[in-house]
Amino acid sequence: MAAEGDHIRRYNYTGRDGEVPDDVTHVTIDESVRVILANVFQFHSNIVEVIGPNVETVGRGAFYKCPSLRRVIMLGVEVVEKEAFMNCPALTDVECGKLEIIKYGTFGDCESLRSINLLSTKIVEECAFADTGLTEATFGSKLETIEEGAFYSCPALERITIPLKDGLITHDNTFQGSRRSGRGTNT
Repeated sequence: MAAEGDHIRRYNYTGRDGEVPDDVTHVTIDESVRVILANVFQFHSNIVEVIGPNVETVGRGAFYKCPSLRRVIMLGVEVVEKEAFMNCPALTDVECGKLEIIKYGTFGDCESLRSINLLSTKIVEECAFADTGLTEATFGSKLETIEEGAFYSCPALERITIPLKDGLITHDNTFQGSRRSGRGTNT
């Protein structure tokens, strides 16, 4: 993940309130941690990767404005709170296999995020992916709701795959400012 000559500083997050060193580049969430606390890593400019095998919830603003964050692997996470990864312009790789609820603004302003595959997601709240670089989004049969402005101002969005369900899209402006090519599927 780091280029040759880059400084790598690993940090094991144990879930306790404490000072996270400024020079941390790679965060491993301890296996005992189920919840990443709110705002705990916000504004950390050097973090490039976060791996959390047993995390179930990412707290509000946990990684807000982490400009170098590129990769998030949390295969067990179910809920990502408001603005958890907002304004992470380098974020390209998100692996959250059990993610059910994406709160307001979670991935907003993640300019480098191009593709997302969230087959377990049930609810996508307002502005969840607003102002991202998404070109493609795929959701599975569990999807129940995509709220107002969820994909607001995503001009590169070419394809979104969603199940064919009445009432899935709650507002006319869900894709405002986006180039929408929705395709419903029986997933």
